[in-house]
Formats: sequence, structure tokens, C-alpha cells
Amino acid sequence: MKRSRSSGYWVFLLPSAVLFTAVIVVPFLMNVGIGFTRWQGIGAPKWIGLDNYTRLLADERFWASFRNNVALIVAMAIIPTIIGLVLAATLFDYVGKKFGPRTASVLRAAYYLPQVLPVAVAGIVWGWIMHPQFGALNELLKLLGMEPRNWLGDPAWALPSVMAIMVWFQIGYPVVIFMSGLQRVDPALYEAAEMDGASWWRRLWHITLTQIRPEIYVVLLTCTIAALKVFGPIFVLTRGGPGGATLVPSYFSYQNFFEKANVGYGSAIATVLTLVIIMVTVFFLRIQDRES
Repeated sequence: MKRSRSSGYWVFLLPSAVLFTAVIVVPFLMNVGIGFTRWQGIGAPKWIGLDNYTRLLADERFWASFRNNVALIVAMAIIPTIIGLVLAATLFDYVGKKFGPRTASVLRAAYYLPQVLPVAVAGIVWGWIMHPQFGALNELLKLLGMEPRNWLGDPAWALPSVMAIMVWFQIGYPVVIFMSGLQRVDPALYEAAEMDGASWWRRLWHITLTQIRPEIYVVLLTCTIAALKVFGPIFVLTRGGPGGATLVPSYFSYQNFFEKANVGYGSAIATVLTLVIIMVTVFFLRIQDRES
């Protein structure tokens, strides 16, 4: 009886399995195969073996794109996780108690609003704000008596500017996840700690961090994956420039695919990026299993 019931579940999983195979597995295997060829998108691909990967290992632009990706992991995963944790704990443990849960919910929605905006819209608006001639940010600097800057056009400022934008864009996600996790924490823990004279920071460190550790792992994993495959903001804001200062592997792959018609090399870059994402995912899951 148990076997017949469990076998019946596979019927409901079949549509998703077919869709996953058609949309994810088959294109990925085709991409891996094309990575071993020289192809311009038309005609017959020419098999060249590991030449694309040998070229990739010696390509400074490829390694520079991954260095930029590490900076974006800091901006999209580490910094939003830290700030989001503090904001979520503040909304839950202070604002919710003093001003009511409705006020905390409104502020939570306000922090999450950038996640709702389309990436193209947010990128265009930030491009206007950081415009070197008539941008609002430079106008503010002029009012403060400071020198205006070409935020997205100067190699020294382009990547930090994109990082700041991505912190703003990403911060609402951990706030929502952490506030959801705090709902399952026993309020008696906070009350007991408060009665014992524990400060807000001590309650955050000794109670909040330990109780919502699974949510922290989820946020770090999903945000790190989002940073590794980030494309839209780079495409809208800088196109990988200036001079490759904001180039990331996903956009580097896109350049070779569609701008340079070097499809085989672009496929090799995409394959390596996918393998890196898989390894990062396995790493996070193993750490989480050890902690649980």
C-alpha cells in the first residue's frame, strides 16, 4: 500500500521534471558541447577540444571579471546580510514593540520595494541620479562644496558605484527573510534576556543570530548565487565598462555570444560560471548540514 502511494506521487512530479529537463538540462548540455567548438552562430561548429578553456585560463579579462564578481558578492550578499539582520532585529524587537506590528510591516515593505522594481527601471533611474552632468548626486555634492564625479564613467568609481546600487537593491530581501524567521523565535527568550539586563546588541548577538541561523544560510546562499550570475544591472548601468572595470563573467559571456559572435568561447565562460555556482551551492549546503 505504501509503495503504491509513493509511486503515485511521481505522476504529479512528471510535468515539472519534463519542464526542468527541457528548459535547464538540455540547454546546459548543449552549452557544454558548444564550449568545445569554434562557432560563430551560423554554419557548422568546428570541434577544437579544450582550446576555449586553455584560452580562458590565460585571458586576463576573464580573471578580472571574476575579481569584480567577488566585489559584487560583498555588495549583494555580505553587506545586505549584515545590514538586513540589524534592520530586521530592530523592526522586530524595537519598532514592533514600541510602534506596533503594522508600522514594522510598512517599513519592511518599504525596504523590500527595490526588489519589486524591474531591474531596467531601477538601473535607468540610478543612471540619471549618477549622471556626470545633470545627476542629482553631483548636484548635491555641488551644494556641499564638493567636486562632482563621473560615477559610472570613471574606472576608479564605477565598480564602487555599482556596488552601492546593488546594496540598495538587495537589502530588502534579507530583511523580509529574517523578519519571517524571527516570528518562530520564542518571545520568552528576549523577555528573559531583557529582564537580566542584556542590551539590544547582546540580544541580537546571543539570541537572534543563533535562532535564525538557517535563514542566514539561505540568504547568504541565494544572494551569492544572484551576485555570481548578475547581468541586468551591469547591462543597464555600465555595459561592463569603463575599460572592463565592471565586467562580470555573465556579461563577458554575453559579449562573446552576441557582440563578438564567438559562441564557443562564450559557452565555455558560461559553463565555468555554472560550475562555480554549483560548487558554491554544495559548499553552503555542507556547512549548513554540519551546523544543523
